[in-house]
Amino acid sequence: MSQSQSQSDLNHSESYPEGRRGFMAHVLAAAIGGFVGLVPFASGLAFFLDPLIRKRKGGSGDGFVKLPITVEALEINGEPQLVKIIMDKVDAWNTYRNQPVGAVYLRRVASDKVIVFNQRCPHLGCAVDYKPAEKNYFCPCHTSAFGLDGVKQNDIPPRGLDELEVSIRNNTEVWVKFQNFRATTPDKIPVA
Repeated sequence: MSQSQSQSDLNHSESYPEGRRGFMAHVLAAAIGGFVGLVPFASGLAFFLDPLIRKRKGGSGDGFVKLPITVEALEINGEPQLVKIIMDKVDAWNTYRNQPVGAVYLRRVASDKVIVFNQRCPHLGCAVDYKPAEKNYFCPCHTSAFGLDGVKQNDIPPRGLDELEVSIRNNTEVWVKFQNFRATTPDKIPVA
């Protein structure tokens, strides 16, 4: 054996002094490092995918919100009552508890029937007021008017007030399916 070949074998054995044992130690270290790195990776992936997973599940409940007013508090064919809607708002990763999201007008038209209108004008989304002297809803932005039944009284708004789905529960509780609709269109298109 030549001197250069023995020198090469010596250098090779110095870089891997333990042979198979050294190789197994490297493989084991890589496996442990990969496993330890997998935990934060999986946590980060779950964090970023959470809004998509939550949206796919469709949220909880039936979409109705209990209003802080009872059926008995509303006079039959009386004046509409303005009630603020307080709900939890969810924005991607954040949940904001008990936030005002809008308002509705309630009016009891029979002993067991309540109609509810979104306070937003379907023209440009301004807040509609109730005018007791005229017995109508009035939008101050463009002088639009709506009857007690929500029907538009002039040509400015593209449609009448947006009526919302109502549920009377336990003979006294008023629940409403609150949602906003796209303004400026004659069609009642829900805004997500």
